[in-house]
Amino acid sequence: MKEIIYKFAEKGMNISPEVYERIVQLENPLIFTIDLILKIRTKFSKNELFHLDEEFLLNYLNEDDLINRDNTVRNSNSNNNSNNKKTIQIDNNIPKQSPKNNDNLNNQVSLNSDASFKEDTASSEELKTYNPEISEVSKDIHVNKNTVEGENENDIKTKTLNEIIKKKSNQINYFNTSECFRNSNIVDTNYDFKIIQDTTNKSYTHGEISDLIKYFNNRFEKLSSILSKRPELKVPHKIKDIVGSTEFNTIGIINDIKTTKNGHRIMNFEDETGMIPILFHKDNEDLFSESEKLVNDEIIGLVGEKKGNLAISSNIIYPGVKRVVNKPMDFSIAFISDVHIGSLNFLDDAFSNFIKLINGENNEDSIGEDVKYLIIAGDLVDGIGIYPNQDKELAIKDIAQQYEEAARYLGDIRSDIKIILGPGNHDASRVAEPQTAIPEKYAKSLYQLNNVEFVSNPAVVDIEGFNTVIYHGRGFDDLAMTIKGMSHEKNDLLMEKMLKMRHLAPIYGERTPLASELEDYLVINETPDILHTGHVHINKYKLYNGIHLINSGTFQTQTEFQKVHNITPTAGIVPILHRGKYKELKFFNGN
Repeated sequence: MKEIIYKFAEKGMNISPEVYERIVQLENPLIFTIDLILKIRTKFSKNELFHLDEEFLLNYLNEDDLINRDNTVRNSNSNNNSNNKKTIQIDNNIPKQSPKNNDNLNNQVSLNSDASFKEDTASSEELKTYNPEISEVSKDIHVNKNTVEGENENDIKTKTLNEIIKKKSNQINYFNTSECFRNSNIVDTNYDFKIIQDTTNKSYTHGEISDLIKYFNNRFEKLSSILSKRPELKVPHKIKDIVGSTEFNTIGIINDIKTTKNGHRIMNFEDETGMIPILFHKDNEDLFSESEKLVNDEIIGLVGEKKGNLAISSNIIYPGVKRVVNKPMDFSIAFISDVHIGSLNFLDDAFSNFIKLINGENNEDSIGEDVKYLIIAGDLVDGIGIYPNQDKELAIKDIAQQYEEAARYLGDIRSDIKIILGPGNHDASRVAEPQTAIPEKYAKSLYQLNNVEFVSNPAVVDIEGFNTVIYHGRGFDDLAMTIKGMSHEKNDLLMEKMLKMRHLAPIYGERTPLASELEDYLVINETPDILHTGHVHINKYKLYNGIHLINSGTFQTQTEFQKVHNITPTAGIVPILHRGKYKELKFFNGN
């Protein structure tokens, strides 16, 4: 049962011995632990150490309204100690979660998890915090005495906890997938489809410094190999060999780039042999402007001249992508993301109309009948505990039930459309990228649907000769905040920047959580034909060097968070590559 303690410790919580003893006596202690952690982190700030004692545990049970209302929490010395004690006011509107399906949600509600556009950066006024040093719950717990004679108070409390878990575990409403349209009307179709990269079950990191070094070394090796094919960098200098006054060309990683007091740009440039400061002179306007688009941890090539102790760059060389030759396409692909099933703002009618169209039920438009593949780039559901006060915007407050509802919708799609489904930051996969495929334990009915491919985030697939990178898009957050002139609204330019860097999320240690795997799976190894992203809820399309850059928007209207930050989503718009030509189909008139 050490795993119980580890679960709380991972979330910055310590528990009293009394709480530990009560939890381990339950029928399903681990399930109850996950549910309790989820509720605490939904309600209280994640930035403080949280002390869980027996009084709070009983208060939590009272919130669920599942024990007798005679069991109240009162101040044990309200008359004598009112000036010395403060009590927590518990919000009875906290969502009820079903722990049966949340037994590994610690990855989703990690203290390091960020919602779209850094949603967890709400101000302290927006969060109710529990500080054990200044607040405490009363110790006068009144237990219902209408019990079987001979039962002691501990037996009563333990039985109550088990009754709660049993009641909650029966709340999931599973549906019979064998009877859904997709599974009962199977059509044999030939697919030329292959998964090129899927990182599910390929996580070997232990989170140690040595893993981080291997991670960056792998990134450097991959991108150096690409850069060394450029004519200017066929024989690059190692940084340790750039001595005296000399011209140089070299490959390295950016470490700390900033503007000097004289208005120039300067950065530390590093390879495996050493580090050198590089200056971008403000009088070289084009180069200076380009240097403002560089970010930390990006790997590039540089050409320049060293004069004494100062190296001045004259050219920036990106890994980049070659122009892609136009290929014939005799089928169609539909692209969606950020559906957010389970949200009060989910556009259920628009999504249903989209399904009807691709099923060929719209006689006015034959495009839908031609769709052979449907790619979903993450956030199929809205998730649980992703950002503060999310529960107030949820129609379905259980993660497993959200996936059940998602399966009902996808189960209505004709079976000869291959569905390729990856996770996003709202899904029940781990938060850190690369994310593994949505786990079957949370989405059992989805896994029972015919002709669905579950992939990681990011993933690379070959669709009948079209190399397709599927990436949810958390890397947009760092790039939009770091690069001058960039924003989430300009995500087509952000996708172009990703291709120039040949990396989806280069900045380590900022908004986008990255796992230091032994291999950097966010490097774009091969030039794609299609880059499909989501996350920012804003549709964009650009044809760059023959590559289709597609952001598929959302099926969720504006959330409260987006209103505060003046983000206007383009909801209910579905991009389709219809036999190689880009088209947009609109299913919502509120944009």
